[in-house]
Amino acid sequence: MLKYNNKMLMKNVRVARESWERMKGLMFEDKKNFNYALVMEMQGEGTITSSIHMVFVFFPIDVLFLNKEKKVVDKVTLEPFVPNYTPKKPAKYVVELPKGKAKKVKIGNTISW
Repeated sequence: MLKYNNKMLMKNVRVARESWERMKGLMFEDKKNFNYALVMEMQGEGTITSSIHMVFVFFPIDVLFLNKEKKVVDKVTLEPFVPNYTPKKPAKYVVELPKGKAKKVKIGNTISW
């Protein structure tokens, strides 16, 4: 379960632990099967190390960037095929959600899973 400030955000959570899982992300995923939060722990806490792309992702998504304390430092909705997005502040975790799921989440909120 994914929560923000102890309020439920998503019931289903998948954690991408391996580098190939983080690299693949949601590429080639079918929108109707994307009913979970995808959490990725990056190698380090940074901006470049936590940048993501939407190549071969065919639907828009909400993305939360979290620091090592799991506080939201950036939030964005990305459209399909965006070549690269770099967060405004260093992040350790990237959380990808169906579009619209993160609308109540604010910068500074704590995320847990």
